[in-house]
Amino acid sequence: MSTGSGGGFQDPPAEVLAEAAAAFGLLATPARLHIVWALAQGESDVTGLAERVGGTLPSVSQHLTKLKLAGLVRSRREGRRQVYLVDDPDVVTVVRLMVGQLAARAGHPSQEPVRLRELGA
Repeated sequence: MSTGSGGGFQDPPAEVLAEAAAAFGLLATPARLHIVWALAQGESDVTGLAERVGGTLPSVSQHLTKLKLAGLVRSRREGRRQVYLVDDPDVVTVVRLMVGQLAARAGHPSQEPVRLRELGA
């Protein structure tokens, strides 16, 4: 593996880059990003998510299925309802960082920007 000119980091293997690209691709739709954002705040069922993100039940359910297959969210049964939660805390960190930075740049003071130093990176 070669090292880049920016600080001596090694390039990740092609399969790791492909996996990262696939995860970013899944988050590239506003609806899925909103779903992950909402689940980063706490678990929810499909009805609650649909109300929060403004989607239909079938649409939100399809997005959840794709996110679940990719390992970004998981579900558990609670009585008769299925409850969803983020399965990868690192995804939450990335989503919060990106959305927080963009919100701060757009002048939305309610969204506090997150600095990489604060995340221990």
